[in-house]
Amino acid sequence: MSAALDRARDLVTRARGLYGADPHVAAQLAECAGRLDQPLRIALAGSLKAGKSTLLNALVGQDIAPTDATECTRVVTWYRNGPAPSVTAWFDGDRSLPVPVHRPDGRLTFDLGELTADRVDFIDVEWPSSALAQTTIIDTPGTSSLSQDVSARTLALLTPEEAASGADAVVYLMRTLGAADVEFLERIGRHVGGESGPLGIIGVVSRADEVGAGRADAMMSASQVAARFTAELERTGLCQAVVPVAGLLALAARTLRQSEFAAFEALSQVPTDELQVAMLSADRFARADVPLPVDPEMRARLVDRFGLFGIRMAVLLIQLGVRDSPSLAAELVARSGLDELRQVIDVQFGQRADQLKTHSALLSLERVLRTCGDHDLLSAVRHELADDHGFAELRLLGKLRSSSVSLPDDEVVELQRVVGGFGIGATQRLGLAGDAGADEIRAAAVASVRHWRSRAEHPLLDPFTAKAAAVAARSAEGLVVGVR
Repeated sequence: MSAALDRARDLVTRARGLYGADPHVAAQLAECAGRLDQPLRIALAGSLKAGKSTLLNALVGQDIAPTDATECTRVVTWYRNGPAPSVTAWFDGDRSLPVPVHRPDGRLTFDLGELTADRVDFIDVEWPSSALAQTTIIDTPGTSSLSQDVSARTLALLTPEEAASGADAVVYLMRTLGAADVEFLERIGRHVGGESGPLGIIGVVSRADEVGAGRADAMMSASQVAARFTAELERTGLCQAVVPVAGLLALAARTLRQSEFAAFEALSQVPTDELQVAMLSADRFARADVPLPVDPEMRARLVDRFGLFGIRMAVLLIQLGVRDSPSLAAELVARSGLDELRQVIDVQFGQRADQLKTHSALLSLERVLRTCGDHDLLSAVRHELADDHGFAELRLLGKLRSSSVSLPDDEVVELQRVVGGFGIGATQRLGLAGDAGADEIRAAAVASVRHWRSRAEHPLLDPFTAKAAAVAARSAEGLVVGVR
């Protein structure tokens, strides 16, 4: 349990003691307290058909979120860890109803029955999953337009007018980067990060394999697109990173079946020219009159689950020497971009879960206290928001992507490293081997303190760079104290 989390808990307890008699305020304060004890909340947001539900399934490693455009995909849906699968629809303010789960044609869907999306407040899904043990994932409706009714549901969750955001961090999916995306990211950032800017927003170039029209080099093309998006978003500081991900391939790879591996093995024996002609389009590949050593039904299933890019990649990997289903699955997951995204989520969100939850709870508490008129307690909350060093690190990491730093490139990398941009462990911050001993860590931390202190005090540095160096020095000081 972090010290910041304990201090936030104490502030909430003090507020409940002062204002708990008011039922409305008591409910708001109970929500503040609950956020400190609950798993980190990560929302998936983005335009219509961006692939949010598919990416959720890939992250969890199970088919638990409907991907077809049905009524349930127009509703905010919470996915939490639970002892057994259960789906509950909350509607008309305070009513709830169990929701049956069906799999017509093998595709999971939630049957809302006579309930329409406009009556449902949200859907609560409990599912036994290790991926959900420390993280609650919120799947939001598409945001193709800020004025549409469906978009309003996502805005109400992430950017409510009189409350803190319902999410601690956001993964924003986009296929292009338009003015609507930038405007939406700005609105999210103001709420998730408060007035200090976003503390947790990651961008994803979704359905990345389609960028290259399913070619074997599609992910290379998507990486170039992601780099362009990153450069554009860095100028505004709206995202902490942008990662290309082929969600369909990631999900199929994590749920690869032996029969599918056998089909890929058979296709790998087809002469390259013949297979290329057969794969000119998805329809052609699945046609019964195309002579291939895999029956048309299986070919159609492969297209549906892997896409043409996934099929080409699987066949190529087998031709290069992959010999079993688990190895192929691991290789396909890596090439889908999912491993990179999971690593970014872990570094930016998972390792800083306590900080992000504390920040969300304190922002909620601040809004409650503003209406209560308690200036002393409100001042203490604002002081905590302003002074906690973990928040300072997160803000600096965001600003480093949108502000010029008058340091050599290698020092900028070291600055990012020591403030936790590549992981918050001592060895990660100091660039040491994972098995480094206490003496080595102490020596490196002391050297880092001296280096960044001297940088911060340099008379020719601009104010932003000097402040960044001071934050880095404070981070290194924390490492010295920690190793003691």
